Amino acid sequence: MRARIAEIGRNTTETRISGSFAIDGGGRYKIETGVPFFNHMLELLTKHALFDLSLEANGDLAVDYHHTVEDVGLVLGKALADALGDREGIARYGYSLLPMDDALAQVAVDLGGRPFLVYKMANRKRKIRDFDLHIIEHFFRSFCDQARINLHIVQPYGDDVHHAYEAVFKGVARALYMACALDPRVKGVPSSKGKV
Repeated sequence: MRARIAEIGRNTTETRISGSFAIDGGGRYKIETGVPFFNHMLELLTKHALFDLSLEANGDLAVDYHHTVEDVGLVLGKALADALGDREGIARYGYSLLPMDDALAQVAVDLGGRPFLVYKMANRKRKIRDFDLHIIEHFFRSFCDQARINLHIVQPYGDDVHHAYEAVFKGVARALYMACALDPRVKGVPSSKGKV
């Protein structure tokens, strides 16, 4: 079996991002984006998907967090696509129903090659400290576009804002873990078309 790994790299006038990514890891991470809350969410994603992720991002944080968060979404999506390769032998679909105390996240993913994001958050709080939570949708949209995946995220209830977003990132992690899994019974790509 080919190692499902990828290098991470992006250099623009707004961000410089580097690192490495592995699908078949052990949930190990070394993440520094300059945004503590975002670091925490990426750590949860890595840990609960059992990926390995090393990522360092240097962005124009004095301007806004937006460029850094969005560009990390782009590079992580590309890393997932690169690591999946031709997507042969994968389960393709994954889902999770994940509780975090008072909050719930419902997540479904299709690694079938067509990017689309559905994102519905019941928790309407706008910020955690100085972090604008609306940027998280941009992160997931960028991630989906580059990974070429269909991702549905629904957070139907939960008053605690941290719990709501923690449930979402853990839910995405568990859905990706399921969808990325290799099944020896799958011959080629899991599609009646013969390609994803």
